[in-house]
Amino acid sequence: MQTYLLSQQFNTRSLAENSTACPANATICNGTSCVLKEENINETLSIVLSTVLTVMLALVMFSMGCNVDLRKFWGHIKRPWGIFVGFLCQFGIMPLTGFLLALVFDVLPVQAVVVLIMGCCPGGTTSNIIAYWVDGDMDLSISMTTCSTLLAMGMMPLCLFVYAKVWTDSNAIVLPYDSIGISLVALIVPVSFGMYVTHRWPSKAKIIIKIGSIAGAVLIVLIAVVGGILYKGSWIISPKLWIIGTIFPAAGYFLGFFLARVAGLSWHRCRTVSLETGMQNSQLCSTIVQLSFSPEQLEQMFTFPLIYSIFQLSFALLILGGYRVYRRHRVKTKTDVEKTEEKKDSKSTPSPAKINGGFVSNETK
Repeated sequence: MQTYLLSQQFNTRSLAENSTACPANATICNGTSCVLKEENINETLSIVLSTVLTVMLALVMFSMGCNVDLRKFWGHIKRPWGIFVGFLCQFGIMPLTGFLLALVFDVLPVQAVVVLIMGCCPGGTTSNIIAYWVDGDMDLSISMTTCSTLLAMGMMPLCLFVYAKVWTDSNAIVLPYDSIGISLVALIVPVSFGMYVTHRWPSKAKIIIKIGSIAGAVLIVLIAVVGGILYKGSWIISPKLWIIGTIFPAAGYFLGFFLARVAGLSWHRCRTVSLETGMQNSQLCSTIVQLSFSPEQLEQMFTFPLIYSIFQLSFALLILGGYRVYRRHRVKTKTDVEKTEEKKDSKSTPSPAKINGGFVSNETK
């Protein structure tokens, strides 16, 4: 029995001596007690997501640059009224609307910031596709998207500085202007290179545009899936953000159309400005948020760009469907009127054959 006690005491002492050396990754050491840091797989996954988002966004912006015809773009620059109206909508109406929505619904400071970032984002490439289907001004649509992307480098930080003061002055949140600025400046390279490719190799640019459209759709799905894994609680958010995500794009479409009409633009240009105002580059917003904020903040803000993207596309499809129904009805009505007028003319006016005794000249055939 005595031998067993001595052996047990020796083993305990030996264990205590060996346990004084804590592992290198231990966070707390107190005698024989060590708390080890949990292995964070999400940290690696977050780095991978940031890298993939950056690369795929560069591809999308490269394809957007390939969609720009320099001669038509320069033509709109020389007659900038349409682009100026779009500028007022993009960096006047949208940031102000986002600011008011964040105040009215009293969301958290970090959530207010992501609403503002979405409002300050330039137009997305999807607006060019929808503008084509609603018989909009395609040259104006592409020019507005390009100009808003280039101007966002200065206008997004400026709008955030002005509108986010409510939350930054109270030290509720610190805006990472350096990360946001770097993300925006980095967009110039793929857009400029895409414009150069279009100028030199127009046929190859068309292929790149198709690839970029597919990459844009894949990017949205990737953000939703991987973001859901990384930030499991991000979808469990206040209903206020869902309401804002519904109202925000609808307000952008309506106010953009209204301002364009007040400015005296034609109907097809009003539709174009409306789409460019309401449809934001949600992929860019997601990338900026992912690269600029901490995982704890991302839990509360990461899903808003996806919510906005869902509703902006839903409203755009409703606009497209409504326009198609209107166009079909208008064309049908116009055709019926023309046929009725033709019947009246045929009854009241004798044919050339009766006037000329059966001779019909080649010019009237």
